[in-house]
Amino acid sequence: MTSGGSSTSAPASGGSTPGGTTTNAAEKAGYSSPLPSPRPHLGHALASEWTKMTSVRSTMWTLSLLVATVVGIGLLLIANTNNEDYDRIPFTTPAIFGLLIGQLSVMVLGVLTMTSEHGTGLIRTTFTAAPERHRVLTAKYIVFSLTAFLVTAASVFVVTLAATIVHSGAGAGRHGSSEWTGALLGSLYVTLLGVLALALGALLRHAAGAIATMIGVVTLPPVIGAVLNIWEAGKSAGETLLQYNAPVALMQLFGLTSNDGGLNAVPGDTAQMTLVLLVTGTAVAASYVVVGRRDI
Repeated sequence: MTSGGSSTSAPASGGSTPGGTTTNAAEKAGYSSPLPSPRPHLGHALASEWTKMTSVRSTMWTLSLLVATVVGIGLLLIANTNNEDYDRIPFTTPAIFGLLIGQLSVMVLGVLTMTSEHGTGLIRTTFTAAPERHRVLTAKYIVFSLTAFLVTAASVFVVTLAATIVHSGAGAGRHGSSEWTGALLGSLYVTLLGVLALALGALLRHAAGAIATMIGVVTLPPVIGAVLNIWEAGKSAGETLLQYNAPVALMQLFGLTSNDGGLNAVPGDTAQMTLVLLVTGTAVAASYVVVGRRDI
């Protein structure tokens, strides 16, 4: 109490300060959102990558081109073959001819899965929202691999089933479940080529360069092998390149070979799968190192 009859007191908690700012216990303790905010995890990254893949028109066009190529060429070959032809070749044969071309769609999609974000600048937003880059890259690999494998395997299944239904009559010979196993291995091989393309996209960050590199990886080994085979000094290397390349690998995995001038059913070659696994694994490991260290 002052002599003038008025009283003064210190500002109460939650009242106004001399500066006119209202404070309370919640502000002193820090803001807490009433909405649940779970820690980010791989599931969130997978959902994000799935949304990106399904909402981009080029993805649908690329996958549609893959299906149209494999199924279209396969059905065309089925219509122009008879039962006796399948006495020497498996029912999966019509699918492989479309897949030799359709694999380019898988590789293009793999490249675009990474490079499209670099081209538009969306990669900055992605890594800002999810600073854990390895998690984002893992989500891209998982979403792409599952999508590419399922679409490829489904296309091959449709063609093989059609060939089985149309040409399983007299003269077609005996066919076992190993043909379906070879078709799955072939689909996996093409998927691994797509994963390799995605890894190259992460390393190069440019769609044109990564696609050109992948086309070279698929098409150049047979050409270089044929050229080296002319000279005695390069004959050994040439024969190796002629045996280990994407077209020959697909033929072997689908149960085809031309060693004696004809097409005969053979088991899938594990060496071809081992080679593509080693090459793809090395590129994927390099992409994790580079993406984790490199500035956007």
